[in-house]
Amino acid sequence: MSVARFHPLRHGLGLALASLVLVVAGTTSRAQAPAESASALAARLQARYDGIKDFTADFTQTYEGGVLRRKTSESGTLLVKKPGRMRWEYKTPEEKLFVADGRKMYAWVPADRQVTVSALPTDDAPATPILFLLGRGQLARDFTPSLPGAVPGAPADTVALALVPKAAVPDYDRLTLVVDRATLGLRMLIARDGQGGTSTFVFSKLKENVGLADGKFAFTIPRGADVVAQD
Repeated sequence: MSVARFHPLRHGLGLALASLVLVVAGTTSRAQAPAESASALAARLQARYDGIKDFTADFTQTYEGGVLRRKTSESGTLLVKKPGRMRWEYKTPEEKLFVADGRKMYAWVPADRQVTVSALPTDDAPATPILFLLGRGQLARDFTPSLPGAVPGAPADTVALALVPKAAVPDYDRLTLVVDRATLGLRMLIARDGQGGTSTFVFSKLKENVGLADGKFAFTIPRGADVVAQD
């Protein structure tokens, strides 16, 4: 995976990403019992997510390790609307834009003057985080959950849920969600890839069911840009 060109629509979150359970944030869930199983926590996260139609958030993403043993940090904003729409806008240190408009996904890197276009994954795609973000995935169906214990850097009063895809996928082999123990609000998402690299997303300013317009997810290919079609 190229560190400089991390693609949240594939690496999830990126999605998402993804990239995966970004919209489980809520304020009405009761504090979980200490003995709650991983399966029970996953079921509560799924139920909370199913009640959310759209959301916005700021994010900071760090990537460390991999073949090049590098560490990078990026930040931006994220919009999600179910079903089928996402917008990851990276602002620093380099501008990048990843958009899913309900039919296709676009990756635009202004510095390269290149747009990569691909189709959204189908409902039967194996355990892709983007399917969950877009409202078509299921934690119990697609992943084997476990409780990994303490996660370095996790805020106080949070609990972690590790998710291993039941079917092998090329972009990652394990996801870890860090959520608020009382509200299930997502605080961190950690994705580990097969090359030993780790992407960590930290989320803030989460707002749900804000009524995002479809136009927020429209993408027009810039004039003069190279267009690359990808399976």
